Amino acid sequence: MRPLAALLLLALAAPLPEIRYFRYQRPVEVPAQVAGQACLVVDPAIFGHSAPQLADLRLYRGAVETPFVIQLAASSASTEQQVPPLDLGSRAGQTVFDAAMPLGRYSDVELGIVGHDFIAAVIVSGSQTESAVQTRLGSYTVFDLTRQKLGRSTVLHLPESDFPYLHFRIAGPIVPENIAGLSITRLPASQPKYVTVAASSQISQKGRDTVVELQVPRNTPVDRVVFVPGAQPASFSRDVKISVSPISGQPATDAAETPQPVTSFGNLLRVHQVQDGHRIDEERLTVDPPWNAAPAAIDSPATWTVTIENGDDAPIQLASVRLEMLERTLCFEAPPAAAYTLYYGDSALAAPRYDYAQLFRQQSNAAQAKVGAEQSNQAYQPRPDARPFTERHPALLWVALAFAIGLLGIVALRSARQTAQQAP
Repeated sequence: MRPLAALLLLALAAPLPEIRYFRYQRPVEVPAQVAGQACLVVDPAIFGHSAPQLADLRLYRGAVETPFVIQLAASSASTEQQVPPLDLGSRAGQTVFDAAMPLGRYSDVELGIVGHDFIAAVIVSGSQTESAVQTRLGSYTVFDLTRQKLGRSTVLHLPESDFPYLHFRIAGPIVPENIAGLSITRLPASQPKYVTVAASSQISQKGRDTVVELQVPRNTPVDRVVFVPGAQPASFSRDVKISVSPISGQPATDAAETPQPVTSFGNLLRVHQVQDGHRIDEERLTVDPPWNAAPAAIDSPATWTVTIENGDDAPIQLASVRLEMLERTLCFEAPPAAAYTLYYGDSALAAPRYDYAQLFRQQSNAAQAKVGAEQSNQAYQPRPDARPFTERHPALLWVALAFAIGLLGIVALRSARQTAQQAP
């Protein structure tokens, strides 16, 4: 019973949400004549004035707290699976092999090709059994143009497929010994949606590098960085550095450590050209953010510095850079003609735990609610300081300690004198 009692005491000690302690509020508009599940997209601006991970976000109908659940747009991530080649060999001067695909739907297939400086055409077909009639899925170009500074791509962007068997024919300088296998990217249960956190078209040049700076509010997650290049150059491969530097105030003491920037690296690739009779169309224009800056965002405003390293090449005609987060949807049960308000801005609160979240099932016909502009809570008042007296007045503790030490010193001195007088 002791652990249960401890949990009970902890629950009783935890601050409870009250409307008067929230700094901010936003009205929620639910379509008229709606009864049942309603959902709204969480505005990225809410994160900047909320506790980390939206722990203090609450939904009220009048003065009554309403349970809700927050869902990420992607219910599951893409996964990769390695598949060995079958019947690998040569036929009519081409490298051929088959692959037994895992159950389920898949899209991108990446060939494990050992070698450099090549361009080859890959024809892919699918079938229900290894020897059944084949359905052609398409012709794709794989390449390694590292010597031309245009990178490498061995990914085949297949249409969404579920054939149990795939068949490959490779025309070009790829021999069977170059094929190490292939990996399959499974599609997530739902395609992710993103919303823009910050965007900038203010592009500057520092030496040979292209630099863009963006400001992100505190506690705001960033899940990917999107680049929008101009028409020129048509083909490029550029390394990218992303640095996230917290914007903090003056350190409390000289010994306080200055927050250090977090840095990660990626690569931008765009190839649109015909080379050796092969049409190449490949683009990779998104980069992952630093792993420890997303999805768990830093607890202070930050400057994101995006640097494209152009080397000796002409700078990319960059139109803009966007920082995006996965869309988060807040869902709840709404009776007809109900008015709701979102409240946040009480850092003392912990994340809520509702039965509704445990039993939640997304409905395809859920009503689309809208959230209004942020407003200051007119009823706001600071939450009373619940810290112990000694924590609220630490100086008094030192005064009391000094007094006690002095008193002990006086007692010790008197005792020493009495002992000296009593000595023969």
